Amino acid sequence: MHILLTRPIEDCSEMIIKFQSLGHKVSHLPLLSIKKILHEEIDLSKFKGIIFTSSNAVRFLNLNGLNKNIKCFCVGNATEQEARGHGFSNTIAAEGNVLNLKELILQNFDKTEGKLIYVSGENISVDLDNQLQNEGYEVKRLINYETVHNENFDNDFIDKLKLDMPDMVYVYSQNSASSLLKFIKFNQLESLWMSTNLMCIGEKTSAKLNEIKWKKIFLFNPGEEEFLLYKI
Repeated sequence: MHILLTRPIEDCSEMIIKFQSLGHKVSHLPLLSIKKILHEEIDLSKFKGIIFTSSNAVRFLNLNGLNKNIKCFCVGNATEQEARGHGFSNTIAAEGNVLNLKELILQNFDKTEGKLIYVSGENISVDLDNQLQNEGYEVKRLINYETVHNENFDNDFIDKLKLDMPDMVYVYSQNSASSLLKFIKFNQLESLWMSTNLMCIGEKTSAKLNEIKWKKIFLFNPGEEEFLLYKI
């Protein structure tokens, strides 16, 4: 099976190796680039809990002054692994869903315990900080990275893609979906996806690509990528 992955290489390198070990052909089309944002200095010692909704938020955080034994809430397993790799030991992970993450925080962190810091990218799909504040929590949101759309792609890669279209393509965000649609239109590939299964996180992501004719559209949560191989 030919699989197209669209996340930055640091987010999908393990998956590339895994899929290749299963005998699949894997192509990589990084639709987005992640860039660090300089932010104000914050005394992290004042916080009693930290929230990460992506691995990138962990990578770009200056951890000086932060007690890594504090409760660390992660949106999914990949983010939790990244947090543990940076020394966090008291981690709690949801199943790739921000609303589930909110419920975990409500269940495992009493608002009287102290302040929470929510580390995220510039664009978020759910205003988790505001929702927690409405529940009576004191939450500081720290934006430490931004997402940039890639616009320059290798012509040789595009030519090879036209000759061997993927059986599956994984898309992880509305931003990625918008970038993929732009890539398809710019390179006049609109009519070539009818034998490709589109795998998307959430209906809002798949809706961005509805004007393209796909074989089928599947919705999934992070961590289910390999499982989806057996549904095709």
